[in-house]
Amino acid sequence: MTLSTSQLNHPEVLQEVTSVFLRYEDALMANDVDALNAYFWASPCTTRYGIADRQVGHEALVAYRKTVSAPDYTRQLHDVRITAFGADMAVAMTEFTRSDTPLRGFQTQTWVRFSDGWKIVSAHVSMIPFSPG
Repeated sequence: MTLSTSQLNHPEVLQEVTSVFLRYEDALMANDVDALNAYFWASPCTTRYGIADRQVGHEALVAYRKTVSAPDYTRQLHDVRITAFGADMAVAMTEFTRSDTPLRGFQTQTWVRFSDGWKIVSAHVSMIPFSPG
């Protein structure tokens, strides 16, 4: 099946994914480990590349989350972009700043709708020195 441009960015899909993406952000900043684990697809295929870590498979992600302390910084999102590819897949991208570093962060998540809701199947987070322009 070939995806046509008419299947991109349906408003209701964008609204759903934006909502779940922002709830994920709230859980991240609250260090709600159970919620964070539940946002990811419970599969050995799930992959998350973090700033200084990597998890391949949901079990590795769950084990990693047990070691992470609650953030002692604030985080502000910039330029959140969601692109929906049909009714059941979307990519969420954002830039972010944190109160504890001058670095600029970048985050990408691939979300897929399963029978039990939207799940992250792949995520990547990085931080680099940044100068606008």
